[in-house]
Amino acid sequence: MSLLRIEGLGLRFPNGVTALDGVDLALEGGEFLSLLGPSGCGKSTLLRAVMGLARPDTGRIAWAGGSRPRVGVVFQDPTLMPWAGVIDNVALPLRLAGLDRAAREKAALAAIERVGLAGFERAVPRELSGGMRMRVSIARALVGDPDVLLMDEPFAALDEITRLRLDDELRALASARGTTVLFVTHSVFESVYLSSRIAVMTPRPGRIAGTLAVKRPAAGDFRATADYARQCGEVSALLGRVMAA
Repeated sequence: MSLLRIEGLGLRFPNGVTALDGVDLALEGGEFLSLLGPSGCGKSTLLRAVMGLARPDTGRIAWAGGSRPRVGVVFQDPTLMPWAGVIDNVALPLRLAGLDRAAREKAALAAIERVGLAGFERAVPRELSGGMRMRVSIARALVGDPDVLLMDEPFAALDEITRLRLDDELRALASARGTTVLFVTHSVFESVYLSSRIAVMTPRPGRIAGTLAVKRPAAGDFRATADYARQCGEVSALLGRVMAA
């Protein structure tokens, strides 16, 4: 059974706008699945429904085994506590869970090192760059050792150089840990680079127009290959057909 199955999902906003209609999608354990589509198509709404932050009107969301696994969430805005240091921001989920200070600081330090921020444990958000603040947000999502990462355009507001570097780091991190990732993006190039599979959504009301598997080399700079360019072209063509229809 798939780790997550979304079947016939429909969701209407209180103002009467139908955001999602008949969404069918499966997420396999260990895969990196990107949701790609135009602005307003319901990508973030679908992710929020999976998080449990939006209630569908129709259909169902079913996790394997009948219960949701450990989930880490990363939003587009890092949403850090501005008065708190990096270690306290990262440890927040563990503090809310009632873990004692020594245990949560140990786990937070490990997560901070994992995202390359060792040495910045006591820095407050205003002392960090945009990319570093996003790393703090990712570390906070990882501190509970999640089975699944749900990420809503986490790098959209960053400059291109920082975004490419964080894409590299996220890809390496997810691959090393075998973490399942559901990732929202507007970028064809980012989706092809990061993903094992891409689900393209229609304009509102959002549906899954089709999915494409990404084939990547075992080693080397994937972005520099002709195969990367070809697959970006295939995804762009599908997106173009969806927009035209």
